[in-house]
Amino acid sequence: MRQNHPVPSPPAPRSRIRKVIGAVAMLALVGLTVMTGPSAADPRRATASDPAAVVRDWNAIATETIRADLGARPSGQSAIWHGFVSVAVYNAVVGIEGGYAPYEWRERGPATASSAAAAATAAHDVLLTYFSAFKSGLDAAYADSLSGIPEGPAKDQGVAFGKRAAAHIVELRENDGRFADVPFTAPPAPGVWRPTPPAHQPFIDTWLAELRPMLLASPQQFRPGRPPALPSARYAHDVNELKTMGSKTGSGRTPQQTETALFFSGNLVVQVQTALRDHAARHGLGAATTARLFAAANASATDAVITAWDAKLHYAFWRPISGIRLADTDGNPATTADPAWEPLLVTPPHPDYVAGHTTVAAAVMRAVTGVLGTSRPDLYIPSEITGTTRLYESADDVNRDMINARVWGGIHSRTADIVGCRAGNRVGTWALTHYFQPVRKTNAPAPQPARPAQPQCPGEAG
Repeated sequence: MRQNHPVPSPPAPRSRIRKVIGAVAMLALVGLTVMTGPSAADPRRATASDPAAVVRDWNAIATETIRADLGARPSGQSAIWHGFVSVAVYNAVVGIEGGYAPYEWRERGPATASSAAAAATAAHDVLLTYFSAFKSGLDAAYADSLSGIPEGPAKDQGVAFGKRAAAHIVELRENDGRFADVPFTAPPAPGVWRPTPPAHQPFIDTWLAELRPMLLASPQQFRPGRPPALPSARYAHDVNELKTMGSKTGSGRTPQQTETALFFSGNLVVQVQTALRDHAARHGLGAATTARLFAAANASATDAVITAWDAKLHYAFWRPISGIRLADTDGNPATTADPAWEPLLVTPPHPDYVAGHTTVAAAVMRAVTGVLGTSRPDLYIPSEITGTTRLYESADDVNRDMINARVWGGIHSRTADIVGCRAGNRVGTWALTHYFQPVRKTNAPAPQPARPAQPQCPGEAG
């Protein structure tokens, strides 16, 4: 079940770190509205010397830095940077506190080191490496974090270990394919993607399809099978549902369905970070568990983006606006063309199959349920588009609404949504099977991680 709640007004800043978050964003986007979730207003926020609070703070700083740099870019690129930052912070924290296996690293920090200093340093250094234009804001936030930690060997050791954790991730990601020239050369034909109205932009960030994953063996590891053939009944069903339920005007949507389409039409990665910060704060999660939650969710989201873009580039399936306007060319007698049809939402500049939003959401939900040990995490997810916050008590409900939202928005077929959800589930399962696992303490039995029921992708496609 999910419930709607109005988004609370942002409170007056209670520490300079909150001011710095806003300042970082303003460096690139004057007038950017900062979306805050329930955690920002949570009076139980700990001091800067609390490692868990520092992990949450630097996730917020990363969120605003990345969003300020990318703006409204309709791509999955945001997830990539969050993945890098989150695993660096995770390694910095668990390398000192223990409890979980570090990500692609064998180093351990001194047990006497400050994990708060390590977390702040790791996040700061990774962000500074990739977003050097924001140096002044990042340095100010870093100074603020360190000012709350007592001077002494513990702080110094934490800073040193955090630097090592950041440098390790930066080194791991060298020559990973970021920003490579990956051409899209498929000529227009029935079923083949082409630039869509109103901007007719080219395929954006094609390099994501060939980026080296963080967790998977290759971008193709969970590549789904082909989309429905144009003459098939499945394809006709998708087109006709979109034509009715995804139309900008005269649709069959209820007001609630329209609101759901709009709710999930913004920056999904920002929505995820806000919800996870709030959950971690409300439930009093410790630093290692909080760092693990962000790392598992964001590394899974990274590889979900790569998986989705691999399918988009490989199959290059056209968007609903193209399929509906050009239905007289698809060879399917059950579809009819409507050259003036428009979707509720503006179509992003990349192919339909598979849907990035549903792939990422499912991967995150699978990772979150695994880390928290329940298929019913209570997540307050905000939307800056609708100005509301929804309480999602079940991962299945998130997947269901995400699938429906992209259909009701008129920008993805139901098949592309459901198949993306399935792929995301597989990515999240792989993440928790191979990474971020609990480790045994000396002379203690190996911990048995909770195995909640795997989230479902409602409305399974045939």
